[in-house]
Amino acid sequence: MEQSVISSPPDRAGLRILIASSEVHPLVKTGGLADVAASLPAALRELGHDVRLIIPAYPRAVKQLATLEPVATLRPPGARATVQLLAGRHPDHAVPLYLVDAPEYFGREGNPYIDVSGRDWGDNPERFLLFCQVIAQIGLGVPALDWRPEIIHGNDWQTGLTPALLHDRPERPALVFTIHNLAYQGVFDRATFERLRLPPALWSLTGLEFHQRMSFIKGGIVFSDRVNTVSPTYAEEVKTPRFGCGLDGLLRQLGTRFQGILNGIDYRTWDPAADPLIPQRYGPETLELKAPNKRALQLEFGLPQTPRAIVFGYIGRLVEQKGVDLILAVLPRLLAHPDVQLVMQGSGDAQIEQAMLDASRAHPDQIGVHIGYDEDRAHRIEAGCDAFLMPSRFEPCGLNQMYSLRYGTVPIVHRTGGLADTVVNATPERLAEGTATGLLFDHSNADSLWHALRYGLRLYRDHPDQWRSLMQAGMRQDLSWEQSARRYVALYEGALAERRDISSVA
Repeated sequence: MEQSVISSPPDRAGLRILIASSEVHPLVKTGGLADVAASLPAALRELGHDVRLIIPAYPRAVKQLATLEPVATLRPPGARATVQLLAGRHPDHAVPLYLVDAPEYFGREGNPYIDVSGRDWGDNPERFLLFCQVIAQIGLGVPALDWRPEIIHGNDWQTGLTPALLHDRPERPALVFTIHNLAYQGVFDRATFERLRLPPALWSLTGLEFHQRMSFIKGGIVFSDRVNTVSPTYAEEVKTPRFGCGLDGLLRQLGTRFQGILNGIDYRTWDPAADPLIPQRYGPETLELKAPNKRALQLEFGLPQTPRAIVFGYIGRLVEQKGVDLILAVLPRLLAHPDVQLVMQGSGDAQIEQAMLDASRAHPDQIGVHIGYDEDRAHRIEAGCDAFLMPSRFEPCGLNQMYSLRYGTVPIVHRTGGLADTVVNATPERLAEGTATGLLFDHSNADSLWHALRYGLRLYRDHPDQWRSLMQAGMRQDLSWEQSARRYVALYEGALAERRDISSVA
């Protein structure tokens, strides 16, 4: 049965890669990790590699998969019950998928990390230790699968204990670990470490110990053969005290074992010329066809369908990291311009949510807000807006600015992380060359954001040819996954080469 569901085509002669993630679009998504976990395996498979994906068997993930077959029964040490490994395929492409079916751990509706009150599940350490244990078992070989990876690629703290569990096993695969956001580390107290019954040797400064607590993400960093984060600029930023969240010294020590690889975007999903989720498709040579999307978006958010209005958009978490408070701070100046409209979709801090709702009630002709997340609406916002706001205080990579570029929606972003790596600032020189794609501001404060917004308003109204140039240059930029996937292949090969060198010496 397993062979029919999960086998790779016989002509695949590339690397055998197991990518582990706690979420994947469209099965379960709380942020950009889910998009990456869906797109990178597909891009690697296109390059000829035998890549498989493993996630927890959340109920909503299981419900979306038409065919799932049990392929192995596992009993990780200390687990409260046996674990079924289910096999299927990703619904959007041919990538084989394993789901860790442990109902006592993962059989919960809603957000995979927090309960309905917004608090972390109290047994998150046990849940994701179990996930890591299963990943590790597959890495060492599960006979029923008739497949064993050469590389295990973990993502974020939920997979961080996998390298710690495998590091001293001579037969282990090469280990690669990606940090998507260093601010989320999976940090728990010493009592949790004891409760998990992890090897005592892991409690040390060279192991999981982090300021007298245990850190899942540190396990991924310390014990992997290669570590990366999701943009070159963020890779440099996290080696500084300002952005390193206490781990900057460790990351500096990694030297060439640590690098930044920019995320890509999946042009099969995010392409205005072929997007089935938007009212009117268009391309860089047919920008006039973007206008119906703008009218439809204004109607959807209850705003006047005014062609002259410039519509700004925001999609993301409503939290301080994303700079939403800066948007709130500039609203009086922004809304003083009667032809300005703002649409926002997201959720997060309750006070920020309420402030946005209050602002929309006070200015119903200029602000539309949707609390929550809807993927289809996100496509309509990208297609219908004129400009997109991303004033993040830090941004490891960011995907929405890349979606915006593809959709001819000019991004206005803080110069940090992946935002700095993907948006070319509209300086007079870059505008003259036709290479500018957006607007960047340098300081994380309201005045700096307002300066960029004011410049954007001026370009949009007084220099429509330059604004059109910004749109077209962004749409023609290649931010596809193919080139990013090739960089990951090089990372895997480096990890494998080091692993083989160590094995040969041993």
